[in-house]
Amino acid sequence: MEQRTQLAESRWIIFLAHFLFILAAWSVLIKYLFPIAYALAYGKPVIEHIFWDFWPVAHVWLGWALLYQPRYTRGLAIVMSVVEIIIIVSMFVWFLSDPDWTIWRTNWFINKIFVLICFMLILGTYMRKGREADE
Repeated sequence: MEQRTQLAESRWIIFLAHFLFILAAWSVLIKYLFPIAYALAYGKPVIEHIFWDFWPVAHVWLGWALLYQPRYTRGLAIVMSVVEIIIIVSMFVWFLSDPDWTIWRTNWFINKIFVLICFMLILGTYMRKGREADE
């Protein structure tokens, strides 16, 4: 039974890592590639609609850590999850107080919903793992 539990947990961690990789790719697409392609197609300044941040790099790093489990994985997962959740919820409060439903902000909003879900799952997983280790 314990082996089956470990296998299920391993599959769940692999799922979360791949969720992060997909989010990173999606973020690069909507924050950089789509705005650049749009700008080139319509003769606009290339950086006009880019959402500058380096979260996709952090998401790939955490995904890698989930797969390879270096010693700092649990701490990284918890800290990054808490920071992401606080930032996203704060941004949602700001955005929803006066929403701007352009294609750019709608893409951003949908992406952030999925990022929020992912990090809530990661936080729940690693908080549960910590409690189990304490028992």
